Amino acid sequence: MLRPRIIPCLLVKNGGLVKTVRFGSPKYVGDPINAVRIFNEKEVDELIVLDIDATAQNRAPNYSLIRNLAAECRMPLCYGGGVKTVEQIQSIVSLGVEKVAISSAAIHDPKLVSDAAERVGSQSIVVVMDVKKSGVDGRYELRSHNGSRATGLGPAEFASEIERLGAGEVVINAIDRDGVMKGYDLDLVAQVRDAISLPLTVLGGAGSLKDVAGLIRAFGIIGAAAGSLFVFKGVYRAVLIRYTSSEEKDALIAAALEAA
Repeated sequence: MLRPRIIPCLLVKNGGLVKTVRFGSPKYVGDPINAVRIFNEKEVDELIVLDIDATAQNRAPNYSLIRNLAAECRMPLCYGGGVKTVEQIQSIVSLGVEKVAISSAAIHDPKLVSDAAERVGSQSIVVVMDVKKSGVDGRYELRSHNGSRATGLGPAEFASEIERLGAGEVVINAIDRDGVMKGYDLDLVAQVRDAISLPLTVLGGAGSLKDVAGLIRAFGIIGAAAGSLFVFKGVYRAVLIRYTSSEEKDALIAAALEAA
């Protein structure tokens, strides 16, 4: 039976684990492999790891890191960063990664989505949409290259197109909410949710489990991803890798779905 997922998201920069605020000011928070080991013990639903440098610096995926992550990870793993070709996607899947995330490459060449889905299966293709409000009217716009380049594309329309091309999942990454910990952008989620029927995961803004519960209450079966929530503790943002207990998670999801 399908159920909501609560998903830690780890950002990698120069091989280290970092956390950003609105895609800037990266703060080093530890070693990604150690974080995976902790999340193994806490039995998280799934894990997303994104190399935030790779595409912006025109680097290929870090296969050594990917191999180590996949070997250590005991939960479904989604990896993204620097992925531009079907061959790279196939190589990453062959290392034991269940899902491969593509972002800028899907914007530049949407056919990559259909070609990759045909090669490794739609279930392994995740498209991450980095979205930021722009213009005087505050409309939502897709950004590429770790948020540094405007595209002029609307997220709902683009999500609909990649669904048609065979993507298996969409991740919304709200740039304006990244690291702020003041709640998800539910208006943005609603626009994309209304446009597609694909599995949808939301990233950017979660500051508490109440935010996670609110997202599930509003949209039902959805992925609630978070970075800061699972690597920081307290108002001073002390580094602490953490996750909700199984009992607390089950109760949260059950109550949110009942209220949906």
